[in-house]
Amino acid sequence: MASPETHQTVEATVRRVPRFGVFMAIGVVLGIIAAGIITMTGSYEESVALDVVYPPTQVFGFALLWTAPIGLALGGVVALLLERLARRHDRVVRVDRETVVESD
Repeated sequence: MASPETHQTVEATVRRVPRFGVFMAIGVVLGIIAAGIITMTGSYEESVALDVVYPPTQVFGFALLWTAPIGLALGGVVALLLERLARRHDRVVRVDRETVVESD
């Protein structure tokens, strides 16, 4: 027995949307690089107030606590701005929609 088919033409909106995860991951990587630069350019002299010298790995860790979340947030903001710009270029297209229902 033949399957009944329904066929209709509908309108759909097509737009390009950036992948937020990719932009946020790039922001985190840039935050890690920034923490490395901060660590390399810092001076490791003894603190006058505490009489302590912080090792570079500890400075990197503390810098990473600030730069990684900031990079994550900035990557998200860039993706959001690109998504808003992409909305201007939305296209409405006609799509043929076909539904096939199998009968017993």
